Amino acid sequence: MGAPAGGPDREAALVEGRHPAYAAAFAVVDASPTNHLFVAERDGQVVGTYQLSTLPGIAQRGRIRGKIESVHVDPAIRSSGVGAVMMAHAVETAKALGVGLLELSSDKRRTAAHRFYERLGFARSHEGFKMVLD
Repeated sequence: MGAPAGGPDREAALVEGRHPAYAAAFAVVDASPTNHLFVAERDGQVVGTYQLSTLPGIAQRGRIRGKIESVHVDPAIRSSGVGAVMMAHAVETAKALGVGLLELSSDKRRTAAHRFYERLGFARSHEGFKMVLD
């Protein structure tokens, strides 16, 4: 599992595309002490990314919540173990950051990903809702 994305890895971590908004988003993540972007590398190439954010709250008896987002693995190497290594890294990193409840969300259509997350110990817990504001 690679280190937090920064410098040259920043560009390589743009797995979803090269839209200019990503550069601005990376700058915000870099500046935030509660957001962490990690890359997975194989043979010197970035093959996966994930973001881990922490959020204090009053739910769950005041536990710090962790949220895993932007999980991407190069389609050419899916089912090779990279995703499992990334998620194990996310869990250990979250524990080290004092997270008491770790959550993630996944598109409803990604049923294979849902089975993967369940095998790792994540449980379906609620229906999520979102509203796009821009």
